Amino acid sequence: MSILSFVAFTLLVAVIAWWSTRKTDENSSDGYFLGGRSLTGPVIAGSLLLTNLSTEQIVGMNGVSFRDGIPIMAYEVIAAIAMVFTAFVLLPKYLKGGIATIPQFLERRYDKSTKTIVSLLFLLGYAISMLPTVLYSGALAINTMFDVPEMLGTGPVTTLWITVWAIGLIGSIYAIFGGLKAVAVSDSINAIGLIVGGSLIPIFGLMKIGDGNIFKGLNRLTTELPEKFNIIGGPDSDVPFWTLFTGMIIVNFYYWGTNQAIIQRALGAKNLKEGQKGLLLAAFIKILGPFIVVLPGVIAFYIFKGDLANPDEAYPMVVKAVLPVAFIGFFAAVLFGAILSSFNSALNSSVTLFGLDFYKEYINSEASEKQVVKAGKIFGIVLAIFSMAIAPLLYGVEGGIFTYLQQLNGTHSVPILAIIIVGIFSKRVSAKAANISILFSVVTYLTTLYVIKPNISFLHLMGILFVLTIIIMFVISKFYPRETDYDQEYTKQVDITPWKYMKPVGIAVCAAVVALYIYLS
Repeated sequence: MSILSFVAFTLLVAVIAWWSTRKTDENSSDGYFLGGRSLTGPVIAGSLLLTNLSTEQIVGMNGVSFRDGIPIMAYEVIAAIAMVFTAFVLLPKYLKGGIATIPQFLERRYDKSTKTIVSLLFLLGYAISMLPTVLYSGALAINTMFDVPEMLGTGPVTTLWITVWAIGLIGSIYAIFGGLKAVAVSDSINAIGLIVGGSLIPIFGLMKIGDGNIFKGLNRLTTELPEKFNIIGGPDSDVPFWTLFTGMIIVNFYYWGTNQAIIQRALGAKNLKEGQKGLLLAAFIKILGPFIVVLPGVIAFYIFKGDLANPDEAYPMVVKAVLPVAFIGFFAAVLFGAILSSFNSALNSSVTLFGLDFYKEYINSEASEKQVVKAGKIFGIVLAIFSMAIAPLLYGVEGGIFTYLQQLNGTHSVPILAIIIVGIFSKRVSAKAANISILFSVVTYLTTLYVIKPNISFLHLMGILFVLTIIIMFVISKFYPRETDYDQEYTKQVDITPWKYMKPVGIAVCAAVVALYIYLS
């Protein structure tokens, strides 16, 4: 029965995605890469949430909360503020320029070399960190949760290879041959299922702890494990409180405002109003995120008395312990959809970057749109195979998969966010200043984090480096400024009239985040 419900729900999502995209012109860049610039607010919100909310998030963050408690929720709730900033400041600039990729914006603001460097950073980030960690964490969750090694009669490592390749092949079909609209539509359906299914885990977990009573379970959890509910966090925490004002802001502003895999959903909006609605709707839902991605880890600590060798197994273990058998097939399908979402979203963005920013620019400048899309698809196949080949090698990574991913992402998140923010708010900073600053940031971060290894949080390191990178940009531009002030041209590809309720809704979101921290401190 569980297998039947899993297959039925998965096929239903695939059929709806195909039906929704059958009339979209996938041979044009806008059609394939941006869904024909036709995405509405609810579709954008659903796709944003599920692109983000995948197994590296669910498994990884619950693993950290199992070990460290709720301070890790900062990654979720500060994201809401970042989405408000993107809706207010960044998205109007992006849609005004009619861009399909972030590097396109950078080419217009700086020059072609800046675009190439950033595109390369994005692609390396997807290939080395995001794609493999999504595949690895997804395979680990499914294998642990549903006893796949026992089902197949294979060892854990062999089973991991099998599951990784199965997920990767299916995700590749969605992303490479369906384009952004297929990804976005399937995301929206799965987002509803994931929110419902993901919410059931802490509900059933609290009922188990509270002898059938959710509130009794929550009271017992907070009374017996008060240290897990201290949102400030100690000095040894993965997220010390003061990092909220340094690296945590940078992580979230980069991720929600400049990360191609995420912002591409908003770039596909039919107009600015729909893009802003999508971002702010997603921001409100994001505040509730810790209920799904943090609380189950604490519940797992209580149920298993903190006795798990690998914290990343906390979430799949608590699912096995609390979820009724009748829900297993549905939850497996929803989780599978979440895995596919993050994988195919990053892969689709990689295809977009390669097709538009490398193939068209350096390999075949005379290529038709159909040729660009075809070249992107071929690149996507190669990248998918590469990520499937290295994902199983992450088995048992030190510090947990979520921390590993965030540390590695700092390599590109700091310089990319810095040059975009400066590029928007300054008209005279030059391309030479941006390019030198990117190289400085990448080399300094990697050397400091992995060679010098200072006794401070990597989030503080990101904050310090972000400030230094911006200072260097302005200093170099004093000697090598732009020849003329930058003035962004309105391409009129979409209407950029802002949503009339943007300001009150944005303020309400930020106020809710502050109130949550005050309440839990």
